Amino acid sequence: MSTENANPRPPAPDYGIILNNDGGYLKHAEFPMSVEDLLERIYGPLVGTQVGALAWCVGVEEAHWPSDRLPMIGEAEGRRYFSVRDMRRAESLRAMFDADVDLYGQLVRRGHQMGLGVYASVRMNDNHFWSDAERRVKPLRPEEMAATERPHLTAFRKSHPEWVLGEGAPAWAATSWNMAVPEIREYTLQRIAEACELADWDGVELDWQRHAFHLPEEDAYRLRYTLTDLQRAVRHLTDAIAQRRGRPFHVIVRVGASRETNRRVGYDLEAWIEEGLCDIVVTGANSGTDPGVEVEAYLEMMQGTQVRLYPGFDSHGEWGRGHLLPAAQWREAWFRGLATGFYERGATGVHLFNWHNHVHAARPLLQSLGAPDSLRHTAKVYAAVKRHIRDQSELRYGAERDDRLRGEVPVDLLRTLVEGGPRFHIGVYEDVSEDATLELQIDLDHLSPQDRVVVELDGQQLGNPVRRSPAAEEVANPADVSENTWLVWPLVPAQVGKGVHVVSIALRERDPRLRPPVVVRNVEIHISYRRDGNASAERI
Repeated sequence: MSTENANPRPPAPDYGIILNNDGGYLKHAEFPMSVEDLLERIYGPLVGTQVGALAWCVGVEEAHWPSDRLPMIGEAEGRRYFSVRDMRRAESLRAMFDADVDLYGQLVRRGHQMGLGVYASVRMNDNHFWSDAERRVKPLRPEEMAATERPHLTAFRKSHPEWVLGEGAPAWAATSWNMAVPEIREYTLQRIAEACELADWDGVELDWQRHAFHLPEEDAYRLRYTLTDLQRAVRHLTDAIAQRRGRPFHVIVRVGASRETNRRVGYDLEAWIEEGLCDIVVTGANSGTDPGVEVEAYLEMMQGTQVRLYPGFDSHGEWGRGHLLPAAQWREAWFRGLATGFYERGATGVHLFNWHNHVHAARPLLQSLGAPDSLRHTAKVYAAVKRHIRDQSELRYGAERDDRLRGEVPVDLLRTLVEGGPRFHIGVYEDVSEDATLELQIDLDHLSPQDRVVVELDGQQLGNPVRRSPAAEEVANPADVSENTWLVWPLVPAQVGKGVHVVSIALRERDPRLRPPVVVRNVEIHISYRRDGNASAERI
């Protein structure tokens, strides 16, 4: 069923970049922080960028506003805080409301003056109290909540350990709400309803991915209707607001990057789109950036509707450590490559999650990621999807359980019975011009000089590569070699046309003196261009 005829709601504007801000600026200045200082910190860095909308986090579990029915920030700690940072954040916010300041009204008006959309962002099931903020000793168990005092660990949650996930989630997420419980959905809806009435927002962002553990793992797919129930209730709420004020109140949902992720978590995104329960779909990982966005599948779901897709970038995760390039330079090129691919495949814009702490350093990206034209002829990295899973000994083991499910690296390079080995898929989403400098770069751990590796690009065997070691290229590193080795091949534009390229790697000989296997860590195609016709290329 097409929702376009059944749903008269106008589409959300094309924002280019939607920037999520978790409200952390409230702890960046000494108490008491003024509203003007806060607004300048929020909006000052966005002047002259392609950011078209701000999604402002209005709290985690405690309300960031005075409420008759919900605990206000600071109450979980009895307003005796575990850190100066926590005190600054909570008490500066409380002081603004004690002074009868219209904080959220001013926040929305300032954004509108700049031509930005401004959304209230609500984290649907945030669980940041899972471990001691100072010692990080162990995850909190449900039965320990009643005797524990931590930020955002409310009296309501302490009194209902039977309403959290418990063993139905990774240990660190065991105290997350079980959204199958009707009382929890009612409680969450109350929080959303109050947040939506704080100001004349352009809409609300429902951040389902922070954190993405809502239902018992084995039952999530079967119980997905309960999350849809809450999504429907929110849409009824926002439709009422829109009708009352005479203009749209849009709904953004932040969900997983793939259909399988959504099924595993419990998001029935097909139903949400078909029923018109959202206007913008944002993709995000539970932890880090998930580059494996199934753009085509999502656009197929959206066909005949006015729903738009904004793939997401997180503020952490794969940030470029261990590459031949400086981390910041690699990160910018990787994000530009991803954004180019998203636009080429049909996305409307991009969503930046929690980049507020990096807005100055990331300003070149804020000025380029919002439109395909500003990404043309810029340095890029196109890479095979990388899946990261924490070791079981780590406190947040399981955080990436449903992220990057089809990640192709890292993978052990093992001896095969017949010639062959793993294959890696790299999408290049631009017509590469003749003035481009191109390289295939492959990162291998535990590679010995005696090992023989054969590499093919689209079925054509490549010659001998240049071997480069990150240690040798770090001025401050006294070593000549690292545990990882990069194999680098120069390429020509004819080898790297627009489309998906397949890199095959086969291990033909292995040094018998080494116990660990060779590990393929990264497989990347790098593209750089000459600047303004100068002789020197912008090497990335």
